[in-house]
Amino acid sequence: MDLALALVVGAMLVAGGVFTFLAALGIVRLPDVYTRMHAASKAGTVGSGLMLFAAGIHAEDPAILTRALAGFVFFVLTAPVAAHLVAKAAHGAGYRLTRLTVIDDMRAARERNAKKR
Repeated sequence: MDLALALVVGAMLVAGGVFTFLAALGIVRLPDVYTRMHAASKAGTVGSGLMLFAAGIHAEDPAILTRALAGFVFFVLTAPVAAHLVAKAAHGAGYRLTRLTVIDDMRAARERNAKKR
């Protein structure tokens, strides 16, 4: 059983590391603040969640596993909301989308609201 547990924990750590690496790569390589933020919030959440869960399993203590799961739930609930609010603030501050972006829904909504007033 110890070998199976070690393999599961190792696989989760490697997968979490890959997701975290992809998040870091996305932050460096993606063209604008919005896509960078998307990479950081999505892949970073999955990567850190897998690593937290692996640490909880490795400890073989229900209390530590519960704390790891609580940390993961907290991160899953807060990271997307924080990314959304930062993206909204960046758009309001005037950070432009990349030229590859086809539709800017927030700009269209702001223009519709301005016409209603």
